[in-house]
Amino acid sequence: MARDFKQGRCNAAIPAPVMLQEGEDMKLMIVESPGKVKKIQGFLGSDWRVQASVGHVRDLPIKEMGVAAPDFVPQYVETERGKEVLAGLAAQVKQSDEVYLGTDPDREGEAIAWHLQDALHLNNPRRVTFGEITEKAVKAAIASPRSIDDNLVGAQEGRRVLDRLVGYTVSPLVSSVLSEPASAGRVQTPALRLVVDREREIRNFQATTHFGVEALFEAVENVSAGWKALWNNKSWLPEDEKYFLDKAAAERIAGLRKFEVTDFTESESRSAPPTPFITTTLQQAASNKLKLSPKKTMELAQRLYEQGHITYMRTDSPNLSVDFVNAARVFCQDRGWPVPDTPRVWKSKAGAQEAHEAIRPTHIEVEEAGENADEKALYALIRIRTLASLLEDAVFAVRLLQLKAEPLDGKDVLFEAKGRTLLTPGWKVLMQQDDSEDEEGEAENAIPALKPGALLTARESKLLTQKTKPPARYTEATLIKKLEALGIGRPSTYAAILDNIMSRGYIREEKRQLTPSPLGERLVDALYGRFSFVEYNFTKDLENALDSIAAGKAAYKDVVSAAYQVLSAEAGKVEAENLYPCPDCGKPMRHKVKSGKDGYDFWGCSGYPHCTTTCVDDNGRPGAKREAKAPEEPSEFDCEKCGQPLFHRKGEKNGRAYDFFACSNKDCGATFDNVDGKPTARTGKPRELTEHKCGKCGKPLSIYEGVSKAGKPYKKFNCSGYPDCKQSYWVKKDGTPDYDKPLK
Repeated sequence: MARDFKQGRCNAAIPAPVMLQEGEDMKLMIVESPGKVKKIQGFLGSDWRVQASVGHVRDLPIKEMGVAAPDFVPQYVETERGKEVLAGLAAQVKQSDEVYLGTDPDREGEAIAWHLQDALHLNNPRRVTFGEITEKAVKAAIASPRSIDDNLVGAQEGRRVLDRLVGYTVSPLVSSVLSEPASAGRVQTPALRLVVDREREIRNFQATTHFGVEALFEAVENVSAGWKALWNNKSWLPEDEKYFLDKAAAERIAGLRKFEVTDFTESESRSAPPTPFITTTLQQAASNKLKLSPKKTMELAQRLYEQGHITYMRTDSPNLSVDFVNAARVFCQDRGWPVPDTPRVWKSKAGAQEAHEAIRPTHIEVEEAGENADEKALYALIRIRTLASLLEDAVFAVRLLQLKAEPLDGKDVLFEAKGRTLLTPGWKVLMQQDDSEDEEGEAENAIPALKPGALLTARESKLLTQKTKPPARYTEATLIKKLEALGIGRPSTYAAILDNIMSRGYIREEKRQLTPSPLGERLVDALYGRFSFVEYNFTKDLENALDSIAAGKAAYKDVVSAAYQVLSAEAGKVEAENLYPCPDCGKPMRHKVKSGKDGYDFWGCSGYPHCTTTCVDDNGRPGAKREAKAPEEPSEFDCEKCGQPLFHRKGEKNGRAYDFFACSNKDCGATFDNVDGKPTARTGKPRELTEHKCGKCGKPLSIYEGVSKAGKPYKKFNCSGYPDCKQSYWVKKDGTPDYDKPLK
């Protein structure tokens, strides 16, 4: 069965493999991040070698789709970093008696484990997972190894393949529609659409001015400095009206001062503590409390996890282990904090990975952890939230008072006062409600205990003039919350989704609010109504289908094939809508656009190089044919090497002037300096030859340094056998030629 993974998160340097002495019996554990190696090595001792895959070692090819109907078997290639990693790991595997794959405990980690097994040709490797990097957790995992879970790997592969199919199929089409480079994504586009739709709601919003009345009363029984009641205007609203718009009537009601109590009730309300953090709520709280982006939050959490301070930070389950809860309850009791008689149990959303814990400290007694201020702040946020989640409810006394004034125009005039006061703080001894969640309950409004029939005189009644407000723009935190509510994306993807659409310039962040760019809006308009993946329910259903693969309830090929059929049909319609035939050969014309100093904007035949027809752009369509360049006129001089005419080349490129003669015979390739208008053998200093040999012809290589069109300096090896051999190689970090990626 084919497998897959997502692009790696870790960019740390590749650790050098530890070479073993011949005859030693060793066990090898491969983890993802180099940041874990030293800590885990310390737990396991000298009989083990711990090495890192440094994230992912294979991926789909960059310059081609890498997967095709009808079987959708991905064609994986080793990444540039992965080649070096696999070579080092292969040497370690040969010297090891047993291999344990300890990649991260999620679907992505499961897929990485499968790639390691496949690429290293491992026979029955032992898969181990641990939600925290502690000695107890690591050794418990080693004691209970398992095989790789094909269902989890298949679910991750399905997600990766569908992302590739959507991106590589739709992006060229939408770029053609927009007449500028643009990219579409299975999940990024619905996220962008949310921001665009919200911005248009705000633009189209028309404020409504409406009116209310507030009556203010003196303190009774020294309960407070005073209390207030609000007019209940329901019986005064015209049918189908949401707001009261008659200012004159509201002013008359504001003139009333005499009231009678018609009802009074007392009750208690309870406020449960917020649940322990899952990935999305951690990102939301860190955004609100610490002003951290989701991407930054996950980077900090990754480091805290690798340092052994918190449990795994990619989870959608709020549950805590029984052992941790028992220990943490004792910790709270020892400090006199209110702990409920029965430990709390939190309900996970459908499809949550119940085997994972919530994000919590590994050692609750550790009050401060992390290597810098941001890590320490995030750890404190996680620790306090975890402790508070274990405590009793906060309890409030709630009073509700119903009042009646004299009727006006034959209608009852009713007022209502509601308020609450804190009786027992419960979890609030540690924290106030987290900003990422809405707090229930009434405002502080200390209402006195009054009996029905009591008569009251308001010290003041005032008209309230209010205006409706447009919906708020999304922040990174609220957009993540909305995506989660819609079932779009998964915990490990939200930070990447936001980073993607922001880095591509589709949305901007201003004062922590997200607004779409003009390109972002045009992109949504170009895709909406043409492709199903832009629809929220379609994307949600597809996420659920991928979850079904993980649960063993659906097959990879069936899910991918069904989605591809829809995508392929829709792409065909869009391509037909935007198909402009070449006036010479009939093949489709493609819009070629590049901005900048060396930019261009024209239509070229897709049959190039067999057909070189080009047209000017005419408002997003091919216009008149561009005149072909006149053939270059040869000079009066012939090449000394092959006898063919020479061209005189003079001009400027990348800020550098040039003036020389070049042979018209491409197979010859000879060039000559221009001296007094005549070709002369080049007198430039010959390039110094290196000890490295050309992989094509075996001649020595020389170093060549230059500047790219973008103004970036580069260095490469050129074969000294030019022009007979035109082979070139990039210079690797160690100064040697990159023979694996020849330039010609």
